[in-house]
Amino acid sequence: MRKESRYSCYPFMREKSCLVDYEIRTDSLTTRIGAVLPILREDVPCKVVLDDLQMIQPMAYHVNGSVRGKLAITQEDLEWLSSRYDFYVNEVRDVIQQFLLPQGSTAGSLLHICRSEAKKSYRALHKVSEEREVPEILFDYLGLLANVFFVMAVYVNKIHGVIEIPFISKSYPSKKK
Repeated sequence: MRKESRYSCYPFMREKSCLVDYEIRTDSLTTRIGAVLPILREDVPCKVVLDDLQMIQPMAYHVNGSVRGKLAITQEDLEWLSSRYDFYVNEVRDVIQQFLLPQGSTAGSLLHICRSEAKKSYRALHKVSEEREVPEILFDYLGLLANVFFVMAVYVNKIHGVIEIPFISKSYPSKKK
C-alpha cells in the first residue's frame, strides 16, 4: 500500500546523496528571500531592492533544480546578477572596505541571513560536486548571490541611516591602510 502524499514533505528526503541536502538548503534560501519581501513592500526608498529580490527569488529555485533536473541558470542570469552587484557596490563602496558585523535594520539583517543561506547552499553544492558533476555556473551564481546579499544589506542599512559596525578580528591580522 502506497503512503499518502500528506506524509511526504519531499519525495527525495530519504536519499543518501548530498543532493537532497543541497536542495533543502536552497529551499531554505528561497524561503528566507521570501521573508524579506513583505518588509520591503512597505519601504518605498528600498523599491530597487524589492524589485531585485522579486527577480532573485525564483532564480534561487532554479539553482535548486539545476542539478537533479535541467540546468536553468544561464550566462545572461549570471550577467544580470553581476550588474546588480555592481549597482550596490557603487552605492556602498566606501562602507564595504572592511569586514562588517551582520546587523542593522530588519530588512538589512534579513538580507544578511540570506547571504549566509547562499553560502551554505554553495557549500552544500560543493559536497554534491564530490559525488557527481556540477555545472560551474551554479557555483558562480551562488557565490555572486552571497555577495549581492551582502551589498544589498549594507545598501538597505545605509538608506535607513544604520551605522555599520566594523568587525576587528582577534584571530586574523587586519590589513593596514
